[in-house]
Amino acid sequence: QVRLVESGGGLVQPGESLTLSCAASGFSFINSAMRWYRQVAGKEREWVAAITSDGRYRNLADSVKGRFAISRDDSKDTVYLEMNNLKIEDTGVYYCNGGPDNSWGQGTQVTVSS
Repeated sequence: QVRLVESGGGLVQPGESLTLSCAASGFSFINSAMRWYRQVAGKEREWVAAITSDGRYRNLADSVKGRFAISRDDSKDTVYLEMNNLKIEDTGVYYCNGGPDNSWGQGTQVTVSS
């Protein structure tokens, strides 16, 4: 059974940092590209970052380039999203996506507020 479990969200002030984690199980993590998305209530889910299965290629949405970084640890079947210099507009529920069936985690809330 494919399972993706996000963690690391929270309430922070503008300019602060958070690192999200997504622990995967139930599929061959080393063979799967992984992605992060986010969603604000009332809006469509937005792609944020992606990393290839071998970790060689990473891509970020323009809105987060220079502030966010995606990485993976295949020994832990975990993908990370490091978020720096957070802005109020980064607020949302962050979801992990990947696996053979393009599965989703349950999401973790990130709130940036002064």
